[in-house]
Amino acid sequence: MTDPKTHTLEVPGAVLHYDVREVEPSTAPILLMIGSPMDASGFASLVGHFQDRTVVTYDPRGAGRSQRSVSGESTPDQHADDLHRLISALGGGPVDILASSGGAVNGLVLVARHPEQVRTLVAHEPPAATVLPDRAEALAAVVNIHQTYQRDGFGPGMAKFIVVVGLRGPVPADFAELPARPADFGLPSEDDGSRDDVMLGQNLLSCTHYEHDVDALRAASTRIVLGVGSESEGELAHRAGEAVAERLGTKAVTFPSHHAGFAGGEFGMKGDPDGFAATLRQILDEDD
Repeated sequence: MTDPKTHTLEVPGAVLHYDVREVEPSTAPILLMIGSPMDASGFASLVGHFQDRTVVTYDPRGAGRSQRSVSGESTPDQHADDLHRLISALGGGPVDILASSGGAVNGLVLVARHPEQVRTLVAHEPPAATVLPDRAEALAAVVNIHQTYQRDGFGPGMAKFIVVVGLRGPVPADFAELPARPADFGLPSEDDGSRDDVMLGQNLLSCTHYEHDVDALRAASTRIVLGVGSESEGELAHRAGEAVAERLGTKAVTFPSHHAGFAGGEFGMKGDPDGFAATLRQILDEDD
């Protein structure tokens, strides 16, 4: 595998930055690793486990190096179109995709629209709140997080986000009343006036509220595998991964560790990248 070469791609409203670690010769499809709002740096530990194939990572619009020329929210539809254009720039596919969190939501939208570009999609813990039995409570909680962020700033908004993603089981109807003190999570309580956080300000509402085209996903030529973490059972994204799998008539595959199980501590959440990579390789090898 070569050292990463960084490229740029102009898309409507943004310039994407992506990194290609090339392997030649290789008969395996390109492996594209995507997150959201996490940028390419979050996959640093996992990439090294796939020295036998070309691996591509990228920064989603508004995150990391990929700057937007427009303000406001970004939607899964926009992210999916960005991915479609990126895969086209890489040669059109089909590629294999590991998609994490919001990236998993965007990957599902991509496959619903362009299944011919993706051989296998491994969608790990998509926060698809609309498929949950407690969708009304979950969506209301997300709205409350967003409103808190817009009213009080990053610390109070992120504190509520941490509370909801850490809940085990259904989201309670009184979520807005649950204590969420920024100081308890090492977050600032004061408001610095900024409202440009990639997750809380740009992606949170549109990602969690997206209504997925289950019929298109079922009809897709792409092999779709939902992944969940062994340590995140009962959490919102874990439950959503299982619910999406059930709607597609499959069963979610359990990966080692938690929501960011592929991480080696890049963002302070150390998972089990060795075990995660072994499970991912087993899934991808089934299609070879």
